[in-house]
Amino acid sequence: MRRFAAVLLDMDGTLVDSDRAVERAWLAWAAEAGVAAETIAPHMHGNPAATTIGKVLPGLDPAGLELAAARQLELQYDDLDDVVPTPGAGRLLLALKELDLPWAVVTSADRRLAAARLGAAGIAPPLLVTFEDTPRGKPFPDPYLAAAAKLGVAPAGCLVVEDSQPGIDSGRAAGAAIAALRGLDGDLRLRDLGDLADALLSDAA
Repeated sequence: MRRFAAVLLDMDGTLVDSDRAVERAWLAWAAEAGVAAETIAPHMHGNPAATTIGKVLPGLDPAGLELAAARQLELQYDDLDDVVPTPGAGRLLLALKELDLPWAVVTSADRRLAAARLGAAGIAPPLLVTFEDTPRGKPFPDPYLAAAAKLGVAPAGCLVVEDSQPGIDSGRAAGAAIAALRGLDGDLRLRDLGDLADALLSDAA
């Protein structure tokens, strides 16, 4: 594995295990909006709320879409009881510190939700890029381009770590290498973040 200038990590499902909280919020929102659970299920992870809602309710006007997205986020803010670091996250963060390797969290959540979930998991990233920070969210390249620019590194020198296809598409469009979780296709396939810690430390030895 080549050496990287920075590691850019997705939050939900990658660095923070919030799957149950995300799914509870989407199912609650879907019930309120009259959207069938089986319709929302394939779209619950990886996209900003407005993107997902636009897919399942394509007839909403911009104002309606904004209200619906705000309501969906509201359902998530205080649902933190089972939000914890993902397996291997602690090992990876120690490895990044040992290697003095810049890193950031790049998420489709808004800043309030990201701060709440990262806080619940006990993680304090040196840089946080949320969907509020760029004109377009994942799967567009904007979030990862913004993170690379703020760290002062070239996107092509970054390793993006993702667990969803929209996030992988975003990282690829930015020109970064991809480390993929959940059996998805990437330049590096990971069982968990401990695999990445081992790979980075081995490469630096």
